[in-house]
Parts: sequence; structure tokens; C-alpha cells
Amino acid sequence: MAATDLHTLLKSLRVWSPGTTELRPFDPASAPDAPLPLFTAWFAEAVAAGQPEPHTVSLATTDEEGRADVRIVMLHGADTDGWSFGSHVTSRKGHQLNARPYAALAFYWPVLGRQIRLRGPVTAAPSEESQADLHARSTGALAAALTGLQSGPLSSLEELREASDAAWERARTDPAALSPTWTLYRLRPDEAEFFQGDPERRHVRLRYTGQADGTWQRQLLWP
Repeated sequence: MAATDLHTLLKSLRVWSPGTTELRPFDPASAPDAPLPLFTAWFAEAVAAGQPEPHTVSLATTDEEGRADVRIVMLHGADTDGWSFGSHVTSRKGHQLNARPYAALAFYWPVLGRQIRLRGPVTAAPSEESQADLHARSTGALAAALTGLQSGPLSSLEELREASDAAWERARTDPAALSPTWTLYRLRPDEAEFFQGDPERRHVRLRYTGQADGTWQRQLLWP
């Protein structure tokens, strides 16, 4: 595609079409004192509004040299211990989190014009808990965890197919099979921001900042 074609295509696009997006009012004065209850409520509303895959989230990390990296992962849960996701400790993000155990998450739910941003330290759950999390998921999730070396070099798609077939067979016949490198990570935010889009571009941004005593300070931000 030529650059001019891309430019024309980009100019033709709009965000938050009235036919697909409902920009709901958000009164920050009524927001709870901590981010987890608001996240839970917004997540439920995204599901009810038909947001496709609302549990997918962008995960940003940095490597040893401070270079940023980002990818989409799946949310496994959110509670007072943090927002959890899984990966192999030997993957690129696993190495990065080992070197710099601090990350950021960003949810985007366009059906409601909402974003949620979290950042904070990341810890790895014990192996037993990580394996329990994996085995609570689908056969496909186990098969994927048993397939190859995530982020490692791959010689061909045929090699992937053969490894995947073997992993699927093992996952079906041994649903308790262990994937030793699979790890459940938890990001415990020290900062959380909730963004609600507005049709007049007067977007509402509410930031929670964690305090030393365990409480949260709330602050409105300019859009």
C-alpha cells in the first residue's frame, strides 16, 4: 500500500461512532476510594456492553537497557494481590520482568470509550500456584504452554506444527502435565488511571495514587 493510500485510509476513519460506542457519563466524585472496585464495575459493564475480548490487555515492560516493549496478554484475575497474567519465565517478557520487575497495563474498551491504565511492581507467584492457574484454564491453554520455547527462534512452521500436535496430544491425555517455566505474574499497582471519553472531547481522567498507609489519593487530570 502506498503512503498516500495509507494517509487517505487513516483520514477516513473515526473513533467512537454513535452506532457502536456509548459514551456514558462518569462522575468521579462518586468513584470508590480504591481502584479495584471501579475496575471490577467497569469490566462488568464492558462485558455487558458486548466489548469483544475485554480481558485482553496491553502489557508494557522494559529490558535491562531500559528499552520499552509491549504486547497483548490475557487478564487472569484482579484482586487485592494485584492484576494477574501468565507467561513463561524464559520468554522475552519473563526475562524483562526478572531484570526490571515493574510494568504497566492498559485496557481499552472502545464500545464505552474507556481506558484503564495501571503501573506498578510485578511479582511471580510460586510454582504450585502458577501450575494451578494453568490447569484451571482450557486444554488449548495447556497445549500452548507445553509447545516449544516462547520467544525463541523457530526454524519453520512445520517444526511448530509438529511440536503443537505433540503438545495437544499430551494436554488431552495428561491434563495435569506440568509446564515448569509457566509463571503467574501479578502487577500490584501503585498508580491507576480511569479514562472516560466524552463526545465534546471533555474526557474525564481520574488517577489513583497509592499512599504509604495503604490508602489511595484521587486526582483529576486534564484530558
